[in-house]
Amino acid sequence: MNPSSSGATRAHTVSDFDFELPPELVAQHPAAERSGSRLLDNTGRSPVDRIFKELPGLLKAGDLLIFNDTKVVKARLYGEKASGGKVELLIERVLDGHEVVAHMKVSKKPLPGALLHMVGGFSAELLGRWPEDNGPLFRFRLSAEPYGLMEQHGHVPLPPYIEHGDSAEDERRYQTVFARAPGAVAAPTASLHFDQALLDELEARGIQRASVTLHVGAGTFQPVKVETIADHVMHSERYEVPEATQQAIRECRARGGRVIAIGTTTVRTLESWAQSGHASGETQIFITPGFDFKIVDLLVTNFHLPKSTLMMLVSAFAGYETIMALYARAVREGYRFFSYGDAMLLARKSTHA
Repeated sequence: MNPSSSGATRAHTVSDFDFELPPELVAQHPAAERSGSRLLDNTGRSPVDRIFKELPGLLKAGDLLIFNDTKVVKARLYGEKASGGKVELLIERVLDGHEVVAHMKVSKKPLPGALLHMVGGFSAELLGRWPEDNGPLFRFRLSAEPYGLMEQHGHVPLPPYIEHGDSAEDERRYQTVFARAPGAVAAPTASLHFDQALLDELEARGIQRASVTLHVGAGTFQPVKVETIADHVMHSERYEVPEATQQAIRECRARGGRVIAIGTTTVRTLESWAQSGHASGETQIFITPGFDFKIVDLLVTNFHLPKSTLMMLVSAFAGYETIMALYARAVREGYRFFSYGDAMLLARKSTHA
């Protein structure tokens, strides 16, 4: 499935989604308290600077929050080739029969059949490329059950712009408090701002909760390298919209509530289902300005990388000029950016710029 946007009012180029970001605004560590992050609220007539724990007061009884319940696995593994050359694997997904699909960082790529000796005493046999013979990823067979090996010997797959090695803090904080389904190599970062006290307050106010699953891949961090947006090929990710969530959305609509997506991964999941009619499967949905949103009314999201597909998604949702103005304000006001950074609350724009 590879649906894309249609009906854009003007043709955007990748350069339109670039912006200057002072390096010191890239958050290297999470806020001391999950819900103590800042929140740039753009649901009113003008933007308001808030603290994230104020979110429940901005919503209404009968609204429905939808979270991505994927769980980040310790997917970064280290080892060496038979020659002694160092190798790093980032497990993108687990297949059957102890097989995995991974990104491989190595000075010289080994040939299929090569056996890598991994830190922790297990091995990884290179079977070939994936998903086809010249695909960008690599398929390995591990010597034991992959999830168990990752849990015991793996490292938290922190984003490339976080400069420190993973720590006990990262193991705890680069994970949502409600993570359930193992399979992500990147956290659904908008959900990192929610702690149990905030979830309890939402429930006390009559604001409903539901979940979807999208296993976030490393491709989420990749800038778009072509200038013409239509030439970009999205990475594929697995998703599921449970029947209970489908029913919760129908009931929310019936009572006049709003559907609030927590994070761009939740948007991609819900709108993939709306476009395809399939409640589970693979999605390569590419949401750019002009996209016709079917489900999501409000969006909670972090601040994204320049020239990324996520910048295009939020611009499609709230309007291009609106997003670029909000980002300029966020830079000016010293908001913290990216995975461990602050958040924004966006209303859907009916006519996209």
